[in-house]
Amino acid sequence: MTPEPYRPEPVETFQSHEAFEAMRKALIEVRAQFGRHYPLIIGGERVNTPEAIVSTNPSNPVEVVGQSAKAGIAEADAALDAAWRAFPGWRDWPQEHRSRLLLKAAQIMKRRQRELEAWLVYEIGKNWTEAAADVAEAIDFLRYYAISALKYKDGAPVLPYPGEDNEAFYIPLGAGVVIAPWNFPLAILTGMTAAPIAVGNTVVVKPAEDTVVAAAKLFEVLEEAGLPPGVANYLPGEGSEVGAYLVRHPRTRFINFTGSLEVGLQINETAARLSPGQVWFKRVFLELGGKDAIIVDETADLKAAAQATVQSAFGFQGQKCSAASRLIVVDGIYDLLVEEVLGRTEALIVGPAEENPDLGPLASQKQEETVLSYIEVGRQEGRLLLGGRRLEGSGFFVAPTLFDRVSPDARIAQEEIFGPVLSVLRVPDFDTALEVANNTRYGLTGGVFSRKRERLEKARREFHVGNLYFNRKITGALVGVQPFGGFNLSGTDTKAGGPDYLLNFLQMKSVTERF
Repeated sequence: MTPEPYRPEPVETFQSHEAFEAMRKALIEVRAQFGRHYPLIIGGERVNTPEAIVSTNPSNPVEVVGQSAKAGIAEADAALDAAWRAFPGWRDWPQEHRSRLLLKAAQIMKRRQRELEAWLVYEIGKNWTEAAADVAEAIDFLRYYAISALKYKDGAPVLPYPGEDNEAFYIPLGAGVVIAPWNFPLAILTGMTAAPIAVGNTVVVKPAEDTVVAAAKLFEVLEEAGLPPGVANYLPGEGSEVGAYLVRHPRTRFINFTGSLEVGLQINETAARLSPGQVWFKRVFLELGGKDAIIVDETADLKAAAQATVQSAFGFQGQKCSAASRLIVVDGIYDLLVEEVLGRTEALIVGPAEENPDLGPLASQKQEETVLSYIEVGRQEGRLLLGGRRLEGSGFFVAPTLFDRVSPDARIAQEEIFGPVLSVLRVPDFDTALEVANNTRYGLTGGVFSRKRERLEKARREFHVGNLYFNRKITGALVGVQPFGGFNLSGTDTKAGGPDYLLNFLQMKSVTERF
């Protein structure tokens, strides 16, 4: 098998007339499919349940985008059984065949690109370019993991030894659980699902309750590509019930989770306990968010720093674990930079996602309530420079918000808000800026704007984050280019989209034969 070399999928920005009109058409066609019902998929069979999960449009919550069946404990058991039944057959597929299937899935997703983007616009409130980036990343994950898996098919090199035939090779773990977030409902879900199945594992997939339709679309793609029944099972349900049950289940071999720190800590603790009948240590992979900072010193290009800050803080309404929520500025240029950031933020347009504004709605009423509660905290901890309010309209619209005079130890400078809220912190010098940036329990992304080489090199050594960016925005890691994952309580640093990620889902077996 000789696939084309992997290259990241370009992100459409809809500047051309053709792309713009194709997206408008896709939005009309997708809207015509609102309200459809998506059953569970267990062992290739469609399963309906008495209860449903209803997914609404956060730009206009009275609109039902779609609904899925709602799994309970019985369906979770059935899905895990189906995954284990499918495992021996899928494990024994030649790696080239598994990789070829995922490459076909990537092509199907590419063909449906505008349609999938439209679903993301409606279901989770992404503007067109954010939706395009999400779908492009999903395509990238399929291609990258399909190609990366090929390097493990011939095993690992070992030293020769007289009188013996020695080999070491990789085998998959078994059946695991994927628990995905709502903020990248196609990209992250696709990556978390494609990686384990690429190397021969099977999975039960519990998507976020807010984005069950996007997850159903992934399963349409995998089914069209020819994925055998039971290799991936679609199991929407409540995380506190179905997710928690699967985490503690003795037959769950691994758990791949992206979400909040609080839930991640519970998963890690639960999975560490040996359940009756369990014969392995569960592998747990966690990506849990951040409190990400951009440092700007007096040598920086202030216009570039302001632009990157606004992009990093407010892209997709700040609902990214990599989003900038702290801007740490050296005293000498503080006022100039804040003025530049304020001007650019004031110009941002907030509105329904289908109209392609700069910012769409927050994901849900729960998310809106959380963000507004932090804004109230911010009023006590800093000075409100801009925003700080809910906007008119039926959707969950919150104005992009800036606070300054914020202490490094303030709650809004320490706790993940996951919304369009940026805290600006003044520091006397670059060394202090680094200390403040590292003063957090997280360690996911960070950025530095400086023209001083020695400062960039110091940050390279001492800025303790998994993904560090110099003189550019701190969001938008590319699969295969910037392996993604964080330090400290940002997670287990599995580095999704990196050269070693698939090893998480493999174990090495060594075999010796005496001549």
